[in-house]
Amino acid sequence: MPTIETLTERQHQLFFLFQSVITRHRPEGFARLVDADVVEATGAVAATLETAAKGVIYEHQAQSVVAQKLAGELRAIVEEIRQEGTVVYDREAALTLRAIEQGARTIGAPTSAPDTYLSLIGRLLQVNRASDQQPSAAPKSIILP
Repeated sequence: MPTIETLTERQHQLFFLFQSVITRHRPEGFARLVDADVVEATGAVAATLETAAKGVIYEHQAQSVVAQKLAGELRAIVEEIRQEGTVVYDREAALTLRAIEQGARTIGAPTSAPDTYLSLIGRLLQVNRASDQQPSAAPKSIILP
């Protein structure tokens, strides 16, 4: 992932936090999350943070409904971090989101599958999207009564 090579330690932490939000996101209905939605959502939130850093209050919007909902979750996590007292600088969060946007745009190129980036991130974070949808009947403990 060359897009995260230049990130600082704090930005790497934000990167994995944002990625966990992205991998857990479940669109409503029959819609599915694809790389283009990640590009739109992270780009919109990054643009909003960059605009706010310049002193202008304006919320950029993603085009698709799925991307809008994902952007809302990303905004919520930034606000949650701020409320917990952990300082998040808009510039750091925006740089991190731009790295995610660039990674999704580069890896999820139009010639590849629509979820190439999401599959890669899922493997890196060891997330199995199919197992999240199917409840497991197996016991959680290896010791059975």
